Amino acid sequence: MQKNILSIRSHLNLSNKSIYVIALIVSIIAIIALIVLSFLINNESQKSNNDFVLKGFLRKSEAIEFEFKNIEEYQEVLKNVVKKSDEKNFADHFLVLNELNSNRKLVRNDWFTTYDPKKEKLTDKSILAKTINQSNLTEFNSIYISKEQKINNFLLDYKDTLYWINYDSIQLSESKNMYYGSTINLYDLYNFFTTIDVTSTNYVYVFNKDGICITHPNEKFIGENIFEFTDIQVNDTITSTIKSNFPQDKYTLNEASSEFIKDTEIKRFIKPLHTKNFDGYIVVNHLSYIIDEKVERTKFYISFIFLGTVFLIIIIFLLFNKITSKTYKEKASIIEEKNRLLIENEKIKNANTLTQLQQLKNQINPHFLFNSLNSLYMLIGLNKENAQKFTMNLSKIYRYLIVPPKENVVLVKNELNFIEQYMDLHKSRFSEELIFDLQIEDSKSLEKNIPYLALQIVVENAIKHNIATIDQPLMINIEVKSDFIIVKNTFQKKNKAIENEKFGLKYLLKIYKFYQIYNFSTKVEKEEFVCVLPYIDSK
Repeated sequence: MQKNILSIRSHLNLSNKSIYVIALIVSIIAIIALIVLSFLINNESQKSNNDFVLKGFLRKSEAIEFEFKNIEEYQEVLKNVVKKSDEKNFADHFLVLNELNSNRKLVRNDWFTTYDPKKEKLTDKSILAKTINQSNLTEFNSIYISKEQKINNFLLDYKDTLYWINYDSIQLSESKNMYYGSTINLYDLYNFFTTIDVTSTNYVYVFNKDGICITHPNEKFIGENIFEFTDIQVNDTITSTIKSNFPQDKYTLNEASSEFIKDTEIKRFIKPLHTKNFDGYIVVNHLSYIIDEKVERTKFYISFIFLGTVFLIIIIFLLFNKITSKTYKEKASIIEEKNRLLIENEKIKNANTLTQLQQLKNQINPHFLFNSLNSLYMLIGLNKENAQKFTMNLSKIYRYLIVPPKENVVLVKNELNFIEQYMDLHKSRFSEELIFDLQIEDSKSLEKNIPYLALQIVVENAIKHNIATIDQPLMINIEVKSDFIIVKNTFQKKNKAIENEKFGLKYLLKIYKFYQIYNFSTKVEKEEFVCVLPYIDSK
């Protein structure tokens, strides 16, 4: 009996020891698993964060490069405008360019000035005053001239403001030359860059090869030497931390201290930036503590899970993995469905817009028909021959109206042919009261596109709302230019209000808005009504 009791106690003690051993083994395995898994997950988290930082750098640098390319290309556009102009209309063309620039996110000042090449230089105060749109230039601190670039440019420091001036020159005659170009206020350039990729967790600045800071989140650094207020070394701009056969893909990545936020470590990317008018570098800084916070948070959650569930670690890990996978799939499915709905919604919006345009067009056609039939009725009784000619022109016009273009845009040459026939109809009624003139300054523009019936709407608007008599004839002029068509008419408005006033102009405004073109404009200038019809790129 006593032997049995001792045997039972011995068995219980052995079982307790076995439990402790098993618990110890499981704990050791759990701790080892915790260390190994934590190490692996931390590495993956670090890698994922580094990839995120790299993608943010590439996205930001590509955006900056794109905008600097736009600045370069704008100077080429300005050069083409000057080549196609003459001395008489330089002022008008530059005035139009500056009016267009005032509506853009990045404001530029386009300028030109003539000079005697034997007397004046670009650094003459009267010329520099023009470049920054000042009436006169009293004093300026310094000029940083960029050398060995295809587009001439320099930086002008005037009244604590730095201006980036791109320019070129052209010889007008033996005794007269002309400087022309565009000027960007670097503070405006900084404000413009703040609107690019605003959701990113990095910040960017740009400096030229002489170290002059062109743009920076802290405005006080703009125009300063980058090597004086940062720890960037010259060697950082001539080496690369990656191997690539393409120079444009090379960049330098270093751990550094932020000059913008004190006592803050950053990952600094430096990449060359070369355009025809700029030679320098893009610097993208990512705050290291954001990466470290994500890693530390991951470590904490992993430790908590493992220490709280020592014996259930494998089961919990599998369940966690399964739930995470399921959540990811559900989230991916939701995102995919959301994107599909957005695409469908965009299609519906486009379809509705086209329907509205078609309805507006259908309102114009009957209105034009009623006017034409009234005119024909009057001509039949007055002049049979003119009535026959009027009927033939009317049939040609309605052949153009019966088969409208699919996208509501037509070639300029087709629209001009139509408007000439249309004006012939009106001349049958108003031989002396109406004066029509067509000027084609750029024949290449005949192959470009404008809204369907655009010229008819503007001309009809002029005839409808203005006085046209023998004593006060209505003059309508159409000028076909390289970037747009200008329609002008003498502004001698009727006293009596007319029903559906400005209906046609609202129709045109909706068409241009549909094609995301916003420089369509109308205005009264020097007793003339002026309408600017931009061209539409074919889709």
